Amino acid sequence: MRETLTRRALTRPALALLTLWVLGGCAMGPDYKRPPIVTPMEWRSLAEEVGSLADLGWWQLFKGPVLQELIRAALGENKDLRLAVARVTEARAQLGITRAAQFPQVDGQASYTNQRFSEKSFPEKVLHRRLGVDPQQDFYRTGLDLTFEIDLWGRLRRATEAARADLLASVENQRTVLTTLVSDVAQAYFDLLELDREAEIARRTLESRQASLGLVRQRFEAGLTSELDVRRAEGELAAAAAAVPDAERRVAQTENRLSILLGRNPGAIPRGTVLEAQTLPPTVPAGLPSALLERRPDIRQAEERLVAANARIGEAKAAFFPRISLTGQFGVESAALSDLFTGPARVWRAGPAMTLPIFTAGRLRGNLRATQAREQQALIQYEQTIQQAFREAEDALVFHRKAREIRAQRELRVTAARQALELAELRYTNGRAGYLDVLDAERQLFAAEIDLASTTRDQLTAVVQIYKTLGGGWEAEPVRGEPSR
Repeated sequence: MRETLTRRALTRPALALLTLWVLGGCAMGPDYKRPPIVTPMEWRSLAEEVGSLADLGWWQLFKGPVLQELIRAALGENKDLRLAVARVTEARAQLGITRAAQFPQVDGQASYTNQRFSEKSFPEKVLHRRLGVDPQQDFYRTGLDLTFEIDLWGRLRRATEAARADLLASVENQRTVLTTLVSDVAQAYFDLLELDREAEIARRTLESRQASLGLVRQRFEAGLTSELDVRRAEGELAAAAAAVPDAERRVAQTENRLSILLGRNPGAIPRGTVLEAQTLPPTVPAGLPSALLERRPDIRQAEERLVAANARIGEAKAAFFPRISLTGQFGVESAALSDLFTGPARVWRAGPAMTLPIFTAGRLRGNLRATQAREQQALIQYEQTIQQAFREAEDALVFHRKAREIRAQRELRVTAARQALELAELRYTNGRAGYLDVLDAERQLFAAEIDLASTTRDQLTAVVQIYKTLGGGWEAEPVRGEPSR
């Protein structure tokens, strides 16, 4: 009979725990569903093409060995990237902390207490006089404390879901930093090459102005021109001389900017192929616009933020319901250390505990409303990120197409300006034109050459921007010996 009662006493709690465990399979709050997004069927600025420039690894797109080494250096030492990696590590650890709350927590404890009872209080006085109990006693205790929250309403699971989404968002943020870093290094490098070209044009223009001033002085000494032409030539020489250090200043500043991207102190940057010899891909495929949703890490990051905000709504709703926990203590207690691990010294206590919010002065409801508002903010940011991505991609495609058209016209302008200068110098030498014609032709050629260098840089920049806006640049370079994609 006693065994039957004992079996029943053990079976009922077990059934109750099993029921709670099954019920715990439910989770409060809405399950995440990707919101409907209207995406363009095709790009405005480019016919639909198979594949995408973003499918290339950065080492496949940027083939210059110097630029590749600069990108590798940046990927190894850039401070923004190292911060992003540290944030991923933090988010992964935070996920482990949050997930651990779903499992039983077991703590070991041991204590020793020396205590003395009052001999004047009634029970202690009786014990001391009649039973001979010493009012001063030692007390030893050791054992295990166990706590386990039954996740009946899914609060802990929703918290883990949110933490997992936060981790994935931090991973996508790291990829966003990678994409931005690769494009920024390439952009700064091409800017540097363009400024080198401007400095070269400025030095060549300075030499030309020095030669022009010499010619004007000779003609002035021969009585073939006025002093006014000499002064004009001197002014143009001074302007050309000022353009050289100005170009050198911008070169140094761009080197400093690129050095910081590389994670170094400001300093000189090695050069490779000159600006005009930089290679461009023969075609710039953009793929389908809808591919941006899966390709761009900033869009995926925004979606993971939305997933986390959605999960926290369930966590906030579960806070309205009781929390049920199992607690237990198992160990030994004794007044004598020698008896601590004997059978009679065993102690245990176990049972459920429930905490029910009764009056919180609106705290829980306010928390739920705030959580729902944050979810709406995350949704708006997700939609905004997508729209911004489409705009950036369209802008980059337009930039690339128009840069080619502009370069073709500016090459014609440089050719015409160079021929005009030759004619103006010839007419001036023969006395058939004034020096103003020569000055104007020199200015036109200088401006045309600077504009052409800028446009050449713009073509390279457009490819960089397309690559970035389509979501390229975050994949890791394969180890040497391994085939690339």
